[in-house]
Amino acid sequence: MSMSNTDPLTVASFGDEWARYDQNALDEAEHAFIFEQYFGIFPWDKLPDAARGFDMGCGSGRWALLVAPRVGLLTCIDPAPAALAVAQRKLAHLSNVEFVNAGVDEEPLPANSQDFGYSLGVLHHIPDTSAALRDCVRMLKPSAPFLLYLYYRFDNRPLWYGMIWRMTDVVRKQISRLSPAAKSFTTDLIATVVYFPLARAALLAERLGADVDGWLLSTYRKTSFYTMRTDARDRFGTPLEQRFTKSEIEAMMRGAGLEDIRFSDDFPFWCAVGRKADTQS
Repeated sequence: MSMSNTDPLTVASFGDEWARYDQNALDEAEHAFIFEQYFGIFPWDKLPDAARGFDMGCGSGRWALLVAPRVGLLTCIDPAPAALAVAQRKLAHLSNVEFVNAGVDEEPLPANSQDFGYSLGVLHHIPDTSAALRDCVRMLKPSAPFLLYLYYRFDNRPLWYGMIWRMTDVVRKQISRLSPAAKSFTTDLIATVVYFPLARAALLAERLGADVDGWLLSTYRKTSFYTMRTDARDRFGTPLEQRFTKSEIEAMMRGAGLEDIRFSDDFPFWCAVGRKADTQS
């Protein structure tokens, strides 16, 4: 019997995260701003009418909420029942969304059946990311686009940036072992005493004319404290996390059968879109 390509502790952690941070408090304008950061490179104009696609690892349904009105049918897939329940409540008013409680390796949709797909911030939390990506691409029709976001290994940052991450990763491994309540309390504290001050300092410095793109956590300068809390919980509360360089991500995408790969030049790194090769089955 083959091993499941999921990590049960990570699945449970995300179920708890989205139950606590269901994104209902996220401002509509901020939601649209964050959505565009990820989907800005997605080829909406290449989709067929009434396109059918999937959201792999849908979590709270925050992306699906803005994708579903643009397409014919969207399938939200997640291995965490608690997360899927949040998405079902959030998207209950949309008639063109269906839900599947499954992992990516459980063949949640038939091969060659989907006009598009996306997986944002998910596959780096899976034991075998390359295999998970291949499973996603398998569900796509030939020429269908796939949008992917994986944590980056700071390959476009100075050495000191990566060194700080290594130190914080030691902290993550400890926090991720806490009980759900203790984990959320601790990550909320991190958001309060680390994320918020650094982000707001970057915002002030930018308004004074400074270039803050290289500052720690400066990417949060235009987001709310709610988003900081959510991301701190995601970053420090998750048991399994992997990171990849841009070249490694491109190699995995090509190995999965994607071509015409294009990366976003802006945050978040690395967000990429590719098209399933016409010869792929």
